[in-house]
Amino acid sequence: MNDFPVKLPLRIDWSEMDLFGHVNNVAYFKYIQASRVNYWELSGLAGSFGVTRIGPILLSTACQFFTPLYYPGNIIIECRIEFIKNTSFGIHHRILNDQQQLAAEAHDVIVTFDFNKNEKAPVSDEFRKTVEAIEGKKTGL
Repeated sequence: MNDFPVKLPLRIDWSEMDLFGHVNNVAYFKYIQASRVNYWELSGLAGSFGVTRIGPILLSTACQFFTPLYYPGNIIIECRIEFIKNTSFGIHHRILNDQQQLAAEAHDVIVTFDFNKNEKAPVSDEFRKTVEAIEGKKTGL
């Protein structure tokens, strides 16, 4: 069993470099967003939103940086669901460089939100079952 079953390979773009010659911290958040949305699409959350108007909304995100990234280069963003509660869930992301070194680690908290009622909504059983299928383990909740 892989602890981080969802992987998204990305190419580092030259425009993501900063004055000091390494990838700017803002780009890391763009990578994390790409990983987050990839998981939402894979799990069906993004698709069901168009029908129900109930979907994920980002509550918080945090990133810890370990080693710089440089252009040219490629990264892999790995992620997994960290927890599932009544109306929220967490995603743990890892950004690996070309040498498979941990460049950064991030944690998101996402709330399931009913845009019809403008309030939080319960995390669906369907999402929980999909996460179990994607990750090959019980969510425990």
